[in-house]
Amino acid sequence: MAIGNSYPHVGTISVSPHLIVQWVIEIVCIILPDSRPVNKPLLALSPPPKNDTTAAGGSALPAIRQEGKKFRQYASALSATVGPFAVGTVLAWMSPAMPMLLSPTSKIKVTPNQGSWVGSLIAIGAIFGSIPAGKCADIFGRKPVILCLTIPFITSWTIIYFATDVWMLYVARLIAGSCLGGITATVPMYIGEIAESSIRGELCSYVQLNVTLGILYVYAIGPFVNYYSLAIMCGILPLIWFVLVLLVIPESPTYLLKRGRKEDAEKALVWLRGKDYDIASEMETLQVHIEESKKHTGKFKDMISSRATIRAAITVLGLLNFLSCSGINVLIFYAQSIFETSNCSVSPKLCSVIIGILQVIFTFASSQLVDRAGRRVLLLISDSVMAICLGTLAYYFWLQEHGVDVSSFNLIPLISLGVYISTFALGFGPIPGVMIGELFSPEFKGLAIGIVCVLASLIEFCVVKTYQTLLNYCDHGITFAIFAGFCVLGTTFVWFLVPETKNKSLQEIQDELSGKKKPKTDQKSQNATGSQSASA
Repeated sequence: MAIGNSYPHVGTISVSPHLIVQWVIEIVCIILPDSRPVNKPLLALSPPPKNDTTAAGGSALPAIRQEGKKFRQYASALSATVGPFAVGTVLAWMSPAMPMLLSPTSKIKVTPNQGSWVGSLIAIGAIFGSIPAGKCADIFGRKPVILCLTIPFITSWTIIYFATDVWMLYVARLIAGSCLGGITATVPMYIGEIAESSIRGELCSYVQLNVTLGILYVYAIGPFVNYYSLAIMCGILPLIWFVLVLLVIPESPTYLLKRGRKEDAEKALVWLRGKDYDIASEMETLQVHIEESKKHTGKFKDMISSRATIRAAITVLGLLNFLSCSGINVLIFYAQSIFETSNCSVSPKLCSVIIGILQVIFTFASSQLVDRAGRRVLLLISDSVMAICLGTLAYYFWLQEHGVDVSSFNLIPLISLGVYISTFALGFGPIPGVMIGELFSPEFKGLAIGIVCVLASLIEFCVVKTYQTLLNYCDHGITFAIFAGFCVLGTTFVWFLVPETKNKSLQEIQDELSGKKKPKTDQKSQNATGSQSASA
């Protein structure tokens, strides 16, 4: 407290000019469909002939899951995740802006205690954005809500630019926090509903990837611009997001079908998968899922009586809370100050940029691994290594604060935080966002995600706000040791309570959370098919 591969590496957009050109051409073709050349689809697979459903011996061949074209799924997901990019700028703004506000020449007089409020109030704002955004997404649609979130974003940066007193910064950060909560509740939901299961984890992880790109953006430009230029350069991003959402992304087929707009849902699915994709099977699966969800009213009473929703809520809330208690946002907000305190031999401003670059690289690596390695293994590796890194950093600060000469080891802070941010970006950064989009059933998704985000925002507020208090009473050593302890607890939580969702359809995930077991006959038939293939 947040995006079959004809377009597999679009996350590296900054270093792939030909992909930028391809994306621009596709957007132009979306706006002007008559300008599209007639080409054979790159990844569309034709449905198997009906006559070939049996082998020579009469036994049924295993069903092959059809894959649609991927380009428009990537384009839609990346357009939606420009919002998380803007969230990254909101989170990282504190790092370069706080030294400007605390300087004697600042036109806005801010004390360190007031600065902690400026940093932490975005978590309070997220409380007011999460539930309304999630509920509105269920009523009005995913796309209109995502589109409307640009307005308060622009308002918050406008207030920051014209602020003359600290209370104006408080208001701006509260408004920005409400956007953050709204984006957390809606963007993963939207991407989880438009993506095929084979790339759903990758596309959902682009939410966190773009958050890290936004953080790097601020870290890179912050030291070289003044307070007002920084506000302008951050405020431009919501405008770009508005245009992309308006012109590129379709409405979620799940939402359309849920509202009884079957024809529109079919059109959206064809647009996302390609015209040669046979949508019948997927539409049937969605229809069954939605019919099942209609057995519940979507009210709070039904939600808390749903075993699947309770297990999903415990999983997501636990991940978000341990994410906050790992101290990640403290590091992002106060990166420059932490490096200054550590007396690292590398410039604090350069250290911040290095941290930002590592976060982007490893978040992108996670997006490529999440559908291959799985969610659980990345989470376990991530949190356990984070605990070691924070423990090392805590010991370094403890020695420094007790008068021990640590000048020979002054690269330890950069190395520890570099590895910490890298492993965080590999697992605990993007995967909670992925699982937000996967675990909740449609009838409870908006309300459940909103409530979870509210509770997670309260935890985040407590962590960020008490950081300065912990420093005053315990110094950096004990403070970072506490964060390391929470990482150990987070690893234990993942081991015992977090399910694996890799390569599972949304319905399969709901069945597993509900305690339904797969029929044994399916497994036997799969084993028999495998044996026949091996014999052949």
